[in-house]
Amino acid sequence: MLGSNGWLDPMIADLHDLVSWLFVIVNGAAAALALTAHSFESLRGRHVWIAIGVAWGIVVVQTALGVTLQIQREIDAGTHQAYGFVAFGSLSIIYAGRTEMRDRPYLLFGLGTLWVTGLGIRAMFLS
Repeated sequence: MLGSNGWLDPMIADLHDLVSWLFVIVNGAAAALALTAHSFESLRGRHVWIAIGVAWGIVVVQTALGVTLQIQREIDAGTHQAYGFVAFGSLSIIYAGRTEMRDRPYLLFGLGTLWVTGLGIRAMFLS
């Protein structure tokens, strides 16, 4: 294990910082796109789902980077990590709700992704 003195540790920490900005920006944009598509039928389509998929993929990458850092640096879990895991866990809850809201999927995924964006912003302020 590389530990906190390994060459990979600073690189992962820098990547975690960079991806945190992508997390917030891309999820926020995807949420706005989905909510706009909910209101304007002409904006609906595959591109919205691709944007949501990319945004959620960034959440998964950010969580993996955070877990890696926590293990390498032997960091005790705290509020920052809790927000990260709640954001990660929210993805499955949002996805599970798709059958109940099949008549308003853009609203569900838009509001859900906006929620995840807010959790990401909060986690950034706690780091």
